[in-house]
Amino acid sequence: MSIKSWLMPVISQRFLSRERLLRLRAKAERTRVKKGARHLLHYFHQVDDPYSALAAAVLPRLQSRYDIDIAVHVVGPPPDSAAPEREKLIAYSRRDAQLLAGRWGLEFHDSGRQPSAQAVQRAAARLVAAAEAGSFVAVAGALSAALWNGTLNGAAADVSTPAAIRAHQAAADALRKDLGHYLGATFYYGGEWYWGVDRLHHLERRLQELGAQKDGVTDLLFPPGTDLKTPCLLKDPEPIDFYFSLRSPYSAIVARRVFELGRLTGTPVRLRYLLPMVMRGLPVPSEKRRYISLDAAREAFVRGIPFGRLNDPVGRPAERGLALIPFAERAGKAQDYVLSFMHGVWAEGIDAGSDGGLRQIVERAGLDWTAARAALKDEAWRAVAEQNRVELFALGLWGVPSFRLRETAVWGQDRLWAIEDELLKGQV
Repeated sequence: MSIKSWLMPVISQRFLSRERLLRLRAKAERTRVKKGARHLLHYFHQVDDPYSALAAAVLPRLQSRYDIDIAVHVVGPPPDSAAPEREKLIAYSRRDAQLLAGRWGLEFHDSGRQPSAQAVQRAAARLVAAAEAGSFVAVAGALSAALWNGTLNGAAADVSTPAAIRAHQAAADALRKDLGHYLGATFYYGGEWYWGVDRLHHLERRLQELGAQKDGVTDLLFPPGTDLKTPCLLKDPEPIDFYFSLRSPYSAIVARRVFELGRLTGTPVRLRYLLPMVMRGLPVPSEKRRYISLDAAREAFVRGIPFGRLNDPVGRPAERGLALIPFAERAGKAQDYVLSFMHGVWAEGIDAGSDGGLRQIVERAGLDWTAARAALKDEAWRAVAEQNRVELFALGLWGVPSFRLRETAVWGQDRLWAIEDELLKGQV
């Protein structure tokens, strides 16, 4: 085992631990109290981002529930390094925002295209002016809805000039980068980031633990979806396609959940494995890697999934791991093997690049190590992984984990509820 493989699990376990997170939160609160400062939430809004339109609509509700000040920053789109498939991201964001809006009773309709550049500029002029005047929370939801439904008119009293917009956005982009993020629709409170309405449940729980809620608020605006817990066997269900990477932390924390959904409903789950993004030539900047790992740790904690003592399987470990999936499928142990691998590299710090580590993963999945070693020589998995990538891109997706059931195709471990809803549609 290399020094890196030995140190990484130790460092990551500390960095991603719940105890460290709580210590950092407590430190931030002590600093706030010592300064006599109010609870301050920074919100970063991207004018032409569907997720920002949803976030803007809920700002008044957040402020009515918590004793907080909201500082608003109107930012530009993420840099190319953080959005390697920008056109797919833009198109999917609209579809996904409409899905979320339907789930939560928010207003958003995907017209199939982005607002015109002129409309975006008009909206930016008003939103920047509102941000600097302190009225953004009150007006942004309606302005964003008008932008997306095509009813934003050209007349307005309070607007910023193009030069003022550029200056505001440059400062906002710089602040976002300095604080460690890259997306719009993001919230920053006390050293911690929360992206979109999906992560507001973490922020709300934190504020409630600090006693910042008003009128005894104890519920959540957008609670995380609950998984099916009892058997609901379906007659001849169509399969769920599970697109995943062995290097994806979000894939790691959702694998057991999608397999359990399949078990409880009798639905086949087809493994659609891909090479990790970075091994396909797509960049993952440092601030993106940091946020994803910290966010995955929070999400894993909520689900009770062990996570955080990791040994990054990038490169040879991922290739060896993928090479054994067809072998495990032939033995009828594919799900057991994937779970063993994911738990091993993301929760136990096992080095899957070593024979000792991979053997441990293989044997506890009920597979024979001698046969597995022979299977490592079979390179047929590469063509399958590429075929899976092509299929994923054809769905308008590019990231993992993603899921497809019939005509429903979604991206993200926090969208498994959409697959469950589609699966159980029409069931009593």
